[in-house]
Amino acid sequence: MKRSIFITTLIAVSLTTSYGVQAQKTTFAILKTFPVTGDGKWDYLAVSPSTDNLYVSHGTQVNVINKNDGKAVAVIPNTTGVHGIAFAPKLNKGFISNGKLNTVSVFDMNSNTVSGQINTGENPDAIMYDAYSKMIIVCNGKSKDLTIIDATTEKVVKTIPLGGKPETAVSDDAGKIFINIEDKSEIAELNIKDYTITNRWKIGKGKEPSGLAIDVKTKRLFAGCDNKLLVVLDAKDGRVVKELPIGDGCDGVVFDPAFGLIYSANREGTITMIKEKTANDYTVVENVPTKKGARTIAIDEKTHLLYLPTADLKQIENEKRPSSVAGTFEVLVVGKK
Repeated sequence: MKRSIFITTLIAVSLTTSYGVQAQKTTFAILKTFPVTGDGKWDYLAVSPSTDNLYVSHGTQVNVINKNDGKAVAVIPNTTGVHGIAFAPKLNKGFISNGKLNTVSVFDMNSNTVSGQINTGENPDAIMYDAYSKMIIVCNGKSKDLTIIDATTEKVVKTIPLGGKPETAVSDDAGKIFINIEDKSEIAELNIKDYTITNRWKIGKGKEPSGLAIDVKTKRLFAGCDNKLLVVLDAKDGRVVKELPIGDGCDGVVFDPAFGLIYSANREGTITMIKEKTANDYTVVENVPTKKGARTIAIDEKTHLLYLPTADLKQIENEKRPSSVAGTFEVLVVGKK
């Protein structure tokens, strides 16, 4: 009897392992490290949807590197206080939010040359392109509003007050934009057709949401919160579906629709990997070691690799957070071993 149970267990383990990601036994790790030149603070990074370029925000510039080998491709200058990068691929345009300049830079995705500047609200932070409306959505942290930019004309078409600090925005590809409001611990729903805020939803036990991702198929929102929770919400009515534990210091969340995996990048030096089994069933798969400070994240949906920027850190007296050591900035490439 014991031998039979043992053999059955071995078969079950073998089957679980062979199914890889979907069986929740995949182990991820740092596969490569790309040194990036220059110094200064960093925030978001973004994978180009049409080339092998990876765009990395970095102090007063954006470093463009090859996503496969890390080789330098270009530098986009004069982006002081840079936060995020977004792409309108059919227009061959990229957009960069410059937090200290209160502008968005427009650049050509092939040449990486800047073609224009657009004024925004105060401290433009996260930025995204909504393919449904062909609009660029800019989250302005200090003025607590959204700047809506027509990606074709490069003109501001609307400024939308939010009454709270927006952190990240995502689209359902059907006319709705969802925005994390960090200081209110809520998610706002924007109807992009008439630029009205149609709903405001509290996020259960989650506090100060930062990272946000969406599964447009199941209509689920994934909000990474400062109190070590990832909250899953129904994008149709704001209902809290699940609250899951994540690492400390989440600032970025991405979703891989091919495998139903949610990744939370945590400042403590981990990625929390969560499996979406169904629209209402979620489980933490593992916490992948990365490096302290690696709090933002981008996913390449073609290769399923993850990219996270960070640097060696040092604690300076009387400063709340550690500072980066000069010359140590890098991008971590994380994936299946």
